[in-house]
Amino acid sequence: LYGVLILLGVNLITFFLFFTVNTPDDMARMNIGGKRVTQELIERWKDERGYAKPLYWNDKEQGTDKLTDTIFWERSVSLFTLNFGRADSESAGDIGHEVATRMWVSIQLALPIFLLQVIASTAFALLLVMFRHTKLDLWGVVLCVLMLSVSGLFYIIVGQFLFSRVLRLVPISGYATGLDAVRFLLLPIVAVMAGQVKEFLPRSATVQWGLMICVFCISHVPALLTLQIPGYAGRNLLLIVFLILVVQSSDVLQYVWGKLFGKHKIAPDVSPSKTVEGFVGGVASAALLGASLYWITPFNFWQAGLIALAIALMGFCGGLVMSAIKRDRGVKDWGNMIEGHGGMLDRLDSVCFSAPVFFHLTRYWWTP
Repeated sequence: LYGVLILLGVNLITFFLFFTVNTPDDMARMNIGGKRVTQELIERWKDERGYAKPLYWNDKEQGTDKLTDTIFWERSVSLFTLNFGRADSESAGDIGHEVATRMWVSIQLALPIFLLQVIASTAFALLLVMFRHTKLDLWGVVLCVLMLSVSGLFYIIVGQFLFSRVLRLVPISGYATGLDAVRFLLLPIVAVMAGQVKEFLPRSATVQWGLMICVFCISHVPALLTLQIPGYAGRNLLLIVFLILVVQSSDVLQYVWGKLFGKHKIAPDVSPSKTVEGFVGGVASAALLGASLYWITPFNFWQAGLIALAIALMGFCGGLVMSAIKRDRGVKDWGNMIEGHGGMLDRLDSVCFSAPVFFHLTRYWWTP
């Protein structure tokens, strides 16, 4: 009975806090995306997903329907019957089915961690026993109470959300569909079958890193044209304009600020011309430029400024990495296609790193 009361209380408090922070209208705007979201679209979205009903009490219904025909009953109370319903996004399916098919990856991670926790907890408990009535005993107990207050499942969920949903470093389900992995496995297999084993690892890494830079990263620039952004149809080319203007301007402005005020070098062994003053001034100026160009994007002023800041920072990092590769190979430029500026990759080194970040930020937050 005690556990049931706790579950009910947590469920009620979570529901209350969630819908206090995010009203159904806010949820509709976030899922529809774009800047030009009309009230008609919001109401239609709410009707389709059952959010047009009252939160806790429905005066329009009779009998028990006053309680059951509400958002609280359908979205919160029904969870106790394991009826999770469907997710709100257009492409999402039944949550119960998703849980049943994807939970095994979490279990594979949770079980070993649980066993390690048992071993570590037992060892730590024995350690505290050996130092009874000391400061180690006192603060060890305090630490244990604090850590026990947070469920281990919370750490797993937060870790999955951070690395899979936010950073998108790994797929949430634990694997990638399609032939994504095969593409990177094919080239070293061909080399092995040909008997080319001398300096195998450096050669394989060089080829795959070349594909990453020249194919995967750069391909995110034209990929911006494929994004389906509500209220922004036919204008995706302006996203490329925004990206190129911000990143290239950041490079130029970093050089200008560095020449005028540069005193402290950031990475003298990699790129002697880059300074702290040039970096700060150039990135800040590029962020302001991006904010002023918000009118050609689906972003508002502050969103455009923050995104410009992110891609300017990634552009700077890309320039440093590409310079490090050139230093390692003992060359000054990637080519001589552009007189006085080196090769084409010398002009696009910043874009190589900023394009994937810009693409995924836009795709994640502004597409349905």
